[in-house]
This record gives sequence, C-alpha cells and structure tokens, in this order.
Amino acid sequence: MGVLRSLAFNTTFYVGTALRMIVQSPYYFSTSRENAYRVVVQGWGRFVNRQMRLWVGTTFEIEGLENIPDGPCIITPKHQSAWDTIMLLPWIPDSVFMLKRELIQMPLFGWYLKKQRQIAVDRAASGRAMADAIKRTKAEVETGRQLIIFPEGTRRPPGAEPDYKRGIQLIYSGLAVPVVPVVMHPGLFWPRGNFRRQKGHFKVKILPAIPPGKPPKVFFAELVETMERESDRLLLETVAENPHLDLPEVTRKRVAELKAAEGP
Repeated sequence: MGVLRSLAFNTTFYVGTALRMIVQSPYYFSTSRENAYRVVVQGWGRFVNRQMRLWVGTTFEIEGLENIPDGPCIITPKHQSAWDTIMLLPWIPDSVFMLKRELIQMPLFGWYLKKQRQIAVDRAASGRAMADAIKRTKAEVETGRQLIIFPEGTRRPPGAEPDYKRGIQLIYSGLAVPVVPVVMHPGLFWPRGNFRRQKGHFKVKILPAIPPGKPPKVFFAELVETMERESDRLLLETVAENPHLDLPEVTRKRVAELKAAEGP
C-alpha cells in the first residue's frame, strides 16, 4: 500500500506541477510579480501539501508563526527534503530564495524563478560573485521580502552531523535584518533520493528571531547552537510520535545517542 501511495503522490506531484505551470503561464507572466506569487506560487505550495495529505497521509502543524516579522527578514530552515522548499510558501508573504544557478537555467521552471527575481548563485563562485549575489539579495529584502536560505547549503538526512556554511555570516552582516531559525523533519516523510513517501504527522517550529547587529561569529555560533538543540528535541518527539517510520541509519544512530544522553 505504501508503494502505491508513493506512486500516486509522485505522479500527481510531477504531472500536476507541470500541468499547473503550463495552464497558469498566461496569467503568471502577464500579471505583476506580487500577484503571481500570491496566486500561483503560494497556490502551488497549498497544492503540494494537500497531495501529501491526500495520497500519503502526511500532515504537519506549524508553531511560532508569530516569530516571523511583518517586514524583511532572513528565514533559515533545516534542509532535508524537496518539500522544505515548498511546504512553507503559503505562510511566507513574499519569499525570495538564494538557489543554485542550475535551477534558473531550466526551461519553464527557470522562467518562473526569474519572474520572482530569485537569486541564482554559482556554488563555485568567486568572492566577488558572492558579493554581487548578496547585493542583489539586499535590494530584494529592502523591498520587504523574506529571504529563505538553507544554512547547511544542501539536503542532509535527519540527525546527520551538522554542516553549516560560513556564508550565512556574510549574508547576516550584509542584510542587517532579523534571522528566523526554523527546525523541522520532513526528510523523515519525503526523504532525499528515495521514491518512497511515509505517512505520519510532524511539527514545524519557527524559533524566535536573532536580532541584527551581533558580531558575525557570535551570530553564527548562536544560530548553530539554537538550531541543533531544537532540532534534536524535535527529532526525538517526531520519532516517538511516528513509531512506524522506517528511519535511515544516520537517523537511528542520532536518536540512540540522544536517548542515551537523556539517561534512564
């Protein structure tokens, strides 16, 4: 049954996404960027979340929406799954992503990204190219948008050893806006590089914002410590509430370490 549910969701997700992009293109490319975001982009996020609930039986709840400022900010979620980039869109008023350059070069999907003025970054870029990307990002954030950036850079299994990139320090210093950490474990339900989707329920925790103006190294240490502490707590809670989950080896190992640290 799990295989059939996964097949149904994956078919609906990929085919449905492609059809939505084709059908909605006339409206998307003729209206304002802001209208296109509210109607098409946020609508896509709601569509994907509904399909996960309908076909797989996976649901989530969000805690801490009040921690997202009304104005510009940087949102830094844990990154485990393709779902990370989609699921929160309905709740982010006007997001802008820093993303890999290859995505912006894709036919149609890349055109959609360009319409939203997403910031494409070459991972092998020089310091000058990164400085230019931060400059373009700052211009978008100054209009009131919310930057979403994954501080570990790439998807990692739940419970994996953290690998935060120092580039977040430059972005924090350059943009001078609050940073909102987000911890969640959708990778347990929509794992990277795996056809299978798993049913269950999990929480998304939006943590209190780190204010601007701190020394970059102090900010970085606080971000890592806060996110890893809360991520570990949430991992134990999520696994306990979903005992049926087939956990990756790295996740099982981390859960065992955390339980041992708690003691009897």
